[in-house]
Amino acid sequence: MKRPRYTPVTKAYPDIKAPASKISGMLIVTLRFAARVYLASFVGAAKIRLETQSLFIHAFRRSLGGESRCIVAFRHPYGFEPQILTWFVLYKLKRTAALRGIRLPSRPRLRFVYGYEVLRWGGLAARIVMPRLGALPVHHAKLDSKGLAGIYAAIAEGPYPVGIAPEGQVSYSARGTPRLEPGVIRIGLGAVKQLNDMGTPLPVEILPVAIRLTYGKGAARGMEGLLRKVEKLCGLDREKSGEGDLRSRLLRCREAILRLNEARYGIASDPGLSWEERLAVLLTAALDRCAGILGVRGSQNEHFSRMYYLRQVCWDRIFVPGKEAGEKKETALERAAEDLRAGEAWHAARHIEIADFTWYFRDPPPGERSPLDMKIEYVQNLWDFANRTMGGAYANRVNIHPRSVTIHAGPVISLNAALEEYRRDRKETVRKLLSRLQEVYTDMIAPQTPTGPRP
Repeated sequence: MKRPRYTPVTKAYPDIKAPASKISGMLIVTLRFAARVYLASFVGAAKIRLETQSLFIHAFRRSLGGESRCIVAFRHPYGFEPQILTWFVLYKLKRTAALRGIRLPSRPRLRFVYGYEVLRWGGLAARIVMPRLGALPVHHAKLDSKGLAGIYAAIAEGPYPVGIAPEGQVSYSARGTPRLEPGVIRIGLGAVKQLNDMGTPLPVEILPVAIRLTYGKGAARGMEGLLRKVEKLCGLDREKSGEGDLRSRLLRCREAILRLNEARYGIASDPGLSWEERLAVLLTAALDRCAGILGVRGSQNEHFSRMYYLRQVCWDRIFVPGKEAGEKKETALERAAEDLRAGEAWHAARHIEIADFTWYFRDPPPGERSPLDMKIEYVQNLWDFANRTMGGAYANRVNIHPRSVTIHAGPVISLNAALEEYRRDRKETVRKLLSRLQEVYTDMIAPQTPTGPRP
C-alpha cells in the first residue's frame, strides 16, 4: 500500500479499523532504545529535559495514586510533541521523580487522543504502535460517540493521564497560540460530571504543557541553506538570492509564493489588501476548489469546520468506510469508478493542505536581531508554504538540527469547582476556562518567563 501522504493515490483502499486501545508492556520494552534513536535521528532532539519538574511530577503522582484524574493539555506547534512526551514519560519520568525524592505509585504512562486519520496516513508502524501504547482515536469531523466514550472511560477509570492537544492540530507557531478548540474543556467537565454520577467525585485536573526548542551550533548554517533553497524554488535570480537582510529576503519569497497561489486560483492581486486579507481570500478559494473537485457543497461554517469536513470526505473516498479487504462484491466497472474517486480525492486534498497551513502563516517575518529559534521557525514555515504550493504536506517539512528540547509545565487548572456553573451556562463556563488555559500558555511560552518552581 502506498503512503497517501507522500505519493498520489490511484486506488481506493478498504477502511482501516483501529484495534482496541490497550497498553502493551512488551512493546514499551521493545521501543525503549528504538524510540530514542528515532527522536535523535528524525526529530533532531539532541537533549530532552523537564523544566518546572515539581508541577509535572506531582500531577502525575496524584493521578497514578488515584487522588485525581489528569488531562495533559499539550501545545502542538511542531508535530512531534506526542513522541517527545511519550518517550519522556515512559523512560525518564520515574527516574527524574526519584532524583527529587518523589516516589511514583506506579510506572507512568500517558494515553494520547489522536485523529482517526493518523491510522490512514501514518502507515503500518502507526497502526501497530499507537493502539498498543493506549492511544485513543476520535474523528474530527463527524459524530463519534464510540471514540468519545473511550476517552471518557480512560479519564474516569484512570489512573494514567490522557493527553489532548487543545489546538486540535499542528499550529506551526511556538511563541503564540493562534487558536484553541474547546474540546479539552468540554471533555474535562464531562469527566467531572461522569465521576460525580458514579459516586467517585475525584478532582479532574488539566496540566498545561508546552515544548520549546533551542538550537545548537550549525543550526544557523542549516537555516541559511534552507532559505536559499526557497529562494531557488521561487525563481529568484542569482543576484537576488542571498541579497539583502534577512527580513527583506523572507518578504520577497513569501510574496512570490503568494502571487503564484493567487494566479493558480484566479485571484487578482490587490496591493490595497493586507497580507492577512490576501491570505483569507486564498484560503476560501482553496477550499472552494477542493469542494468543486469532490462535487460536494461542503459546510459553509467557519474555516476549520469546513476544512475538517472536506478532509473527512477525502479520506473516506481513499479509505472507503465499510469496504472490506479482499471482498469481491463490486464489478470491475464499480471498482474503477471507486479508484477514480480516490484519485480525485487525493488531488482535492492538496488544496486542503494549502488552507490548513496557510491559516497559521500570519506572523511578520523576523529581523536580524530576532532570536534564532524565531528565525528558524519562520524559514521552516516559508519552506512549508512553498511545499504545500507544490502539493506537499506536513510530512515534507524540513527540520533544522541539532536542537535541544525543554518540556515546560504550567500550574494545573482544576475543573470540579466549575461543574455547577457549567450546568447553568455551558458556553460561558467553557469560554472562561479556555481563556484561563490561554493565559497559562502565554505565561509559559513568553521568553525568559519562569513558569513555576524550578528544579
